[in-house]
Amino acid sequence: MSSIPWVLHVDLDQFIAAVEVLRRPELAGLPVIVGGRGDPTERAVVSTASYEARAFGVGSGMPLRVAARKVPDAVFLPVDAEAYLAASDAVMAALRARPGAVVQVLGWDEAFVGIEAEDPEAYARELQAAVLDQTQLHCSVGIGDTLIRAKNATDFGKPAGTFRLTAENWLDVMGEKPTKELWGVGNKISARLAKLGIGTVAELAAADPQALVPEFGPKMGPWYATLGRGDGTSEVDDTPWVARGHSRETTFQENLTEADQVRDAVTQLTSDVLADVAAEGRPVIGLTLKVRYAPFVTKTHARKIPETFDRNDVLARALDLAGAIEDGRPIRLLGLRAEMTMPEDARKGHTPTRGGW
Repeated sequence: MSSIPWVLHVDLDQFIAAVEVLRRPELAGLPVIVGGRGDPTERAVVSTASYEARAFGVGSGMPLRVAARKVPDAVFLPVDAEAYLAASDAVMAALRARPGAVVQVLGWDEAFVGIEAEDPEAYARELQAAVLDQTQLHCSVGIGDTLIRAKNATDFGKPAGTFRLTAENWLDVMGEKPTKELWGVGNKISARLAKLGIGTVAELAAADPQALVPEFGPKMGPWYATLGRGDGTSEVDDTPWVARGHSRETTFQENLTEADQVRDAVTQLTSDVLADVAAEGRPVIGLTLKVRYAPFVTKTHARKIPETFDRNDVLARALDLAGAIEDGRPIRLLGLRAEMTMPEDARKGHTPTRGGW
């Protein structure tokens, strides 16, 4: 039997929490919640939670105060991005060292690995053992004949297991699940699909791609149909990832209520974002201002701008965007994202929600 190509999706289990437990072994088996400065009385959200905390309903993005009510005796820790980046680098190095592996990094805690193997499960188990040996971190591995199927397969292998999804068993496994279970769909798109009478993965797979165009447009309509079938590319691209933009945001412990406060905050955010952009050496071509009003209503204001390296120009345009903020409405969070031009050799199609693989 000759080797055939496979896509593996490697996902580190409870990554951030696991890194923290490695640094503090006494936390093993305890409900650990990482977020903000580690103070549940402050305004911040959960970055990750250990499985022990998740059992109480704690999840990423949840306000720390809510998490504290769910698990009063949890251990709360501050975010340490440098530690997580170092751990991630060690994992990716372990993946790249595997025989015949082509590695496409998706983030701190996940990557696609392209291989050729007669027995992909055996390869996956060897990969898991290598990552554990070199980093003391566990990972789950989804096995597929496309990137989409491999990514969805991982959920069935958690924790620390493997699962295979191919064209043969895709609908048997995924068909009756709601469309929000698909990578790149989520609650909002799932609700829009439901308005079209499409509630399950099987119904989306059977949909006429062109029938989705009026609701989602000529690119995304057919793409959602592709997601429903689990189709798409099987090519793992190890072209180094290039950031399309940089963003910063600040959650204020006390609501902003004055125009001068907003101006100062936007000025500081712009300075922070431009410090990140400067390291890229590419001009800014777009800005997005994120505003979260109290108690928890979020709005965004975006604008394309002519290519510029001029810091004063970017600041002026960011402050102009801030003019859309509603007067007198308390603000609990502000964020700013600067989009940059992309190099000609950059990888196309970073996520499944944009297609182009």
